[in-house]
Amino acid sequence: MIGLIGKKTGMTQIFDDTGRLTPVTVIEFEPNVVVGKKTADADGYDAVVLGVYDMRKIRITKPYAGQFPEGVAPKRILRELRDFEKEVAVGDKLGASLLEGLRYVDVTATSKGKGFQGVQKRWNFAGGRSTHGSKFHREPGSTGQRTYPHKTFKNVKLPGRMGRERVTVQNLRVVRVDAEAGCILVRGAVPGPRTCTVVVRDAVKKTN
Repeated sequence: MIGLIGKKTGMTQIFDDTGRLTPVTVIEFEPNVVVGKKTADADGYDAVVLGVYDMRKIRITKPYAGQFPEGVAPKRILRELRDFEKEVAVGDKLGASLLEGLRYVDVTATSKGKGFQGVQKRWNFAGGRSTHGSKFHREPGSTGQRTYPHKTFKNVKLPGRMGRERVTVQNLRVVRVDAEAGCILVRGAVPGPRTCTVVVRDAVKKTN
């Protein structure tokens, strides 16, 4: 597996040689610095720790700075990628060129928060009749029993907070990799709002 930490910039559209329009999402990559490596002998598994975006000195605490090797500035965002296929060393910088040759990727991010929502938006309930006099339009309906046991069972679908969860969207098609500009163009539903942090990996369920 290979992957990078990027930023969802926004959407645009491109045209191919036949004039066909393709809507794409732009994901930018700052240089991903290899902060550390974990091995099966020492940690029980193999992984690479990547970091992006230098921290302001005023915000760096000594315990946080202690996890960075000498010569590597403390990074604001750290992500651990297991079973990294490319051979790298601590201090190496990785860019969008790492993803060249990939046709499909999996993108992980925190989804948009939608606040407190009812059962129709949150769980796709059909709702009741819309006609006059039904008195049951968007309500969740019964949540328990009239007789024993007098309780609501666990995992009943009810209104509540929706969104702002860790989401992975798989098998998004890579339309173009621009190593010079440090970005890739992806077709599909990339999770999260604009400017959010995303982790782009090669697709697990597709052959690249």
